Amino acid sequence: MNPGLLKLAVVGSRASYGRLLGVTGGVATGVCLLLLLWGGANGLSHRDERGAWLRETGNPAAAVALQADGLTASGPATPIPLTSNEVLMRANAVEVFRDQLINRRDFAALTTTTVKIPGIPEPPAPGQYYASPSLQRLIESTPADQLGNRFGQFAGTIEDSALPGPDSLVVITGVTEEEVRLGGRAAMVSGFTTNPYGGSAVSYITVIIIGAIAVFFPVLLLIGIVTGLGAAQRRERFATLRLIGASPRVVGQVAAIETAVPSLFGAALGVLLAYLLRPAVAQIPVSGTRMFVNDLATGWAAAAAVVIVVVTASALVAGYRTARAGIGPLGVTRAVLEKTPRAWRIVPLLAGLASMIMAVIFIRMLKVRLPWLESPLLIGGFALILVGIVVIGPWLTLVVSRMGLWRARNVSAVIAASRIGKTPVATFRSVSGLVVGVFVVSVFAGGSSIIQAEADPPARPGLLQHTALHVTVAEQSSTAEVLELARRAEELPGITSAVIGYSQAPIFGAASIPDINIPAGDAPKLGFQNIPETGVVAFDFSFLYFWTTQPVPLKAAAVNEVEGLLPAVVVISTDGSPEAMDRARTILNSSGITAMPAASAADNKLQTGTRLVQGLAVLAYLGMFVAIAIAGISLAVATASAVLDRARVLGLMRLMGMPVSVIRRIIAREAAVPLLAVLLLSIGLGFLVAWLMVTGINDTYKVTWPAPDYFVALGFSLLLALAAVTATFGLIRSSTGVTTTRFE
Repeated sequence: MNPGLLKLAVVGSRASYGRLLGVTGGVATGVCLLLLLWGGANGLSHRDERGAWLRETGNPAAAVALQADGLTASGPATPIPLTSNEVLMRANAVEVFRDQLINRRDFAALTTTTVKIPGIPEPPAPGQYYASPSLQRLIESTPADQLGNRFGQFAGTIEDSALPGPDSLVVITGVTEEEVRLGGRAAMVSGFTTNPYGGSAVSYITVIIIGAIAVFFPVLLLIGIVTGLGAAQRRERFATLRLIGASPRVVGQVAAIETAVPSLFGAALGVLLAYLLRPAVAQIPVSGTRMFVNDLATGWAAAAAVVIVVVTASALVAGYRTARAGIGPLGVTRAVLEKTPRAWRIVPLLAGLASMIMAVIFIRMLKVRLPWLESPLLIGGFALILVGIVVIGPWLTLVVSRMGLWRARNVSAVIAASRIGKTPVATFRSVSGLVVGVFVVSVFAGGSSIIQAEADPPARPGLLQHTALHVTVAEQSSTAEVLELARRAEELPGITSAVIGYSQAPIFGAASIPDINIPAGDAPKLGFQNIPETGVVAFDFSFLYFWTTQPVPLKAAAVNEVEGLLPAVVVISTDGSPEAMDRARTILNSSGITAMPAASAADNKLQTGTRLVQGLAVLAYLGMFVAIAIAGISLAVATASAVLDRARVLGLMRLMGMPVSVIRRIIAREAAVPLLAVLLLSIGLGFLVAWLMVTGINDTYKVTWPAPDYFVALGFSLLLALAAVTATFGLIRSSTGVTTTRFE
């Protein structure tokens, strides 16, 4: 192949530079997004692996409760002695500071222990702690009575290798063996798990794969659209090559090379951009923490693979399209009419829906859990639906265009409907990215709507106040110790009262939890009204449960005084300020007489899923942003490509006296018709797929009305579509001018 001929064919005019730059920029954007998304998926996996040890629960059965008198509620206790091959850990220990959850693990170990706790050189001695760098900075910047006093003396920081992310709040504290065993949640640990997902690994991986497909698909559409930029101009030059004797094979090679070269430059630029943008992307918090920059690394092998696949695919597609164009040796291009789309195009969409519905039938109706079958059905069904939307789009576009042609009342409507009817595939291709983007947005919005938290019940008599915290008292604690704790708590700023609740029998190990007794004078401090005329009143323990929504009645106690009863709970009421709440948590958790950390209604909701919910919401709306941005770029490129491809036809229209405004309306209609034809379908399918997906993951989940953010995102996508089409109006004027419409 003659290099001069190749240069003339590829870069024959100034407009060719713009096309080559457009292909280079589009491929660079696509490759950059692919690598960042790939790195993000790897980062989530690495983060979960580093934090897997925090899921360790140990063997609670081996940690028999150690009582001062050698007895438990069920009889004599025989504690299993601690050996050098194990450590005692307080499982599920949590701390809350403001609205942040702190992963706390309390350990008791022999000095000769061989167990390696992740991230620290050796187990901390009683009264010492290791903290993650982020937590230690928080401790140093916060008054000690609100946070630092909970943990003891600082011994060092936890290494990054044991932290999910740089913002992770993790603390490892040293306690005595007796403190751990009497805490109610002791467990023997000989090693730490490496499974970050527990029993939900299949469900978690299914969600990750579906999310990756949802975000990668629009990127692939973007790359496919930009590589076809200026197709009509290239066909004219290829026809010239055929006229001067070039064979179809040579023309195909020229088409492949002219696409491969800018694609290669664009892919290389995309790799560089992804490397440069990693620090910025790592700043995006997911599930409460950012990622380490190295988490986003994909490796040079992955980057090379992406470059090779993108460049090869672009070149092959360009060659295939050129071969299908039917370029002849007479200096003209034979018109290749599109085949009329048929109704069979609905089959992939129906197959995808059937696959996901089948998985839900197994889970919900048949109550059968087959992970090896459910995941392929959900993932394969989702992929088929994505492909099905692109496949069915041209057919729906054709149907709508025929209806529009029948109802057309002006020139722009007639021309737009006629062209759409002849080229429904090419017309829909221009908006396919945005249609898929709206579908992905709807899936993410529907999936994240399951986590919209229910409103707290209003404060009223018989319900624990939202500004109160409570703890369960360890059984070995004396009444004097508990009274001293209540006295010191009431002296702290922001704390309004400290009420001690008593029981007639131990709470731990009891077949049924006994009532809580308090002096009648303390009942108003807990918000009770209509107090019985007696010295001591009682209420059910469910009063302290955060999920209790119906008022708990107050009744006369079976005893006349609390002396001689066992201190069971301590309830501290505050003025609701964050400082007061944290002072209450600190004094309770550091008192040494509590069986479990202090908790409020908000704290419990934070621990039981709200943090995970917030992480899912961040991922969902991050995916929405990526999908919408890619779709907008794809629509702008596709619309510009359509204008360039039809520059001669549109220029002739202007020569015949057609105003530029009419041509603009034609282009706008050609973009609006296919978009509106499939938009409602995409929205409906998105929420249906979201319901099928979350039901397939957990049949207790429910998809609710989406958050306002969804409607903002939907409106933004429509504005983006309008902006993308409007951006081509300047190109219409410059590409259809009288001086540019010249040909032999």
